[in-house]
Amino acid sequence: MFVVTVTYTAPLDEVDRWRPAHGEWLNDLIARRLLLMAGRQPQSVGGVYIAPGMRAAEIDLLLATDPYVVNGVAEHHVVEFTPLLMAAGLEELQSQG
Repeated sequence: MFVVTVTYTAPLDEVDRWRPAHGEWLNDLIARRLLLMAGRQPQSVGGVYIAPGMRAAEIDLLLATDPYVVNGVAEHHVVEFTPLLMAAGLEELQSQG
């Protein structure tokens, strides 16, 4: 499983230009369960995604298609982890680590 942080590297007016395409990209990935959740960080500095288990090379290829990255307004930082402890009802995530 992966936690991905997104950091904007351009002024917000440039980021906002690509926000609709980025939103469509996120919605598609969530619908296909390639991302489990996504959200904004406070202070409009970027965002955070949670992605299920896949090979590290696959997550890198996937993130390279983010319209924010393609258009040079954000960068990603990826942390891989193995879920061991979780709240009741989220046990299926353990097998996705």
